[in-house]
Amino acid sequence: MIRMTLGEIAAVTGGRLVNADEDAAVTGPVEFDSRRVEPGGLFVAFDGEKVDGHAFAAGAVRAGAAAVLGDRDTGEPGLVVGDQLAALAALARAVLDRLPELTVVGLTGSSGKTTTKDYIGQLLSRLGPTIAPPGSLNNELGHPYTVLKATPQTRFLVLEMGARGIGHIRHLAQIAPPRIGLVLNVGAAHLGEFGSVEGTARAKGELVEAVPADGAAILNADDPLVAGMAGRASGRVVTFGESAAAQVRAEEVTLDDRGRAAYLLRGHPVRLGVTGRHQVSNTLAAAAVALEAGMPAAQVAAALTELSVVSSRRMDVFDRPDGVTVIDDSYNANPSSTAAALRALAAMAGDRRTVAVLGYMAELGEYEKSGHEEVGRLAAELGVERLVAVADNAAPILDGARAVVGWTGTAIFAADQAAAIAAIAVEPGDIVLVKGSRYRTWEVADALRPSAPGETTVSGAQGGRR
Repeated sequence: MIRMTLGEIAAVTGGRLVNADEDAAVTGPVEFDSRRVEPGGLFVAFDGEKVDGHAFAAGAVRAGAAAVLGDRDTGEPGLVVGDQLAALAALARAVLDRLPELTVVGLTGSSGKTTTKDYIGQLLSRLGPTIAPPGSLNNELGHPYTVLKATPQTRFLVLEMGARGIGHIRHLAQIAPPRIGLVLNVGAAHLGEFGSVEGTARAKGELVEAVPADGAAILNADDPLVAGMAGRASGRVVTFGESAAAQVRAEEVTLDDRGRAAYLLRGHPVRLGVTGRHQVSNTLAAAAVALEAGMPAAQVAAALTELSVVSSRRMDVFDRPDGVTVIDDSYNANPSSTAAALRALAAMAGDRRTVAVLGYMAELGEYEKSGHEEVGRLAAELGVERLVAVADNAAPILDGARAVVGWTGTAIFAADQAAAIAAIAVEPGDIVLVKGSRYRTWEVADALRPSAPGETTVSGAQGGRR
């Protein structure tokens, strides 16, 4: 964070100084995990469901924190506020207001946000100091937390923006007004909150409305709901995609045997090192942002070729010594992202046996059953030969697969992760996809990882561990 005195922070947040001199300054990062506190930093204490952060105030100060921001006096130097999240939001906006040369890039979408944010960060870092931290810091806590990492040297700030309802993205955009706003897609994620894909589009389009008249809204020309947001933009509209109407367009797309795409971008060759046909759209979106930021097309194409996976468990492909290939995409899942992962599995398979271990997809509301059935149907239509659904809520996946006439694969229900690990029964040469909504499905992927000497791994020899 930029240097600010406690008096300045109190004025910005409406906080009350306690046990502290108003001229004392915060010179280090803002943290809400006391284990990450650095000298000169600001520790934010929250009342958690299981742990009260205020209990760690003294330890944070011993570790070097200049002050503690909480909702009560901890006896340590600090500020008392009525709402820590609101205080963080106000502080983040104040920091940005003091950094007029910084360009804020905001992006949203039903799937691919974190991966595309990582790609944008890798591209823009070639133009200047860029903040685009790994992971999904896209809510009312992670958003200002990311903003507060900015310093006077920062040139680009890339912010992933999530939403659970109408008005959420508008609120995040008020904290950090975007100069460039990117909408990736509108799909079936969070239907329980939005009620329909049209409701999702209304919420995602709040980002377009937040872009100023001298900014740019970057929209997916291949997604009608996103392309239709152009009418909500007051600034310039830039489109990306594979359709002839797209301004930033991929041409002559091909896939290799690892599911990695190659294409032409404005006549310049791009050969991706990341897996999945859907990465064409993600990388085009990142390219559109980089072009808007002033990077020449030839440089963008070269940089796209060097992109890598930054955030964990997102299309992380690894091979085992027995020839088994695993696609660990277990961080999160919705119908759109699961469909993309299944298509990547099929594209990579060739004549290899395909195995898909699919967990529950959260936040689908009344579409929960049909959303899981849809994924199961697609798995069967793509020829997945061994389909494992993990936990009761995911069971409709198997119903969807069984309903596909002519499917000859095996449908397996696993009550939990341990049962799924035992049920995989991989054989040398198999290709396995692991996908789910943060319900520990990654335990399956980890059980499939190559073992260090003396450790165990999943094997088909006994249908379990050996």
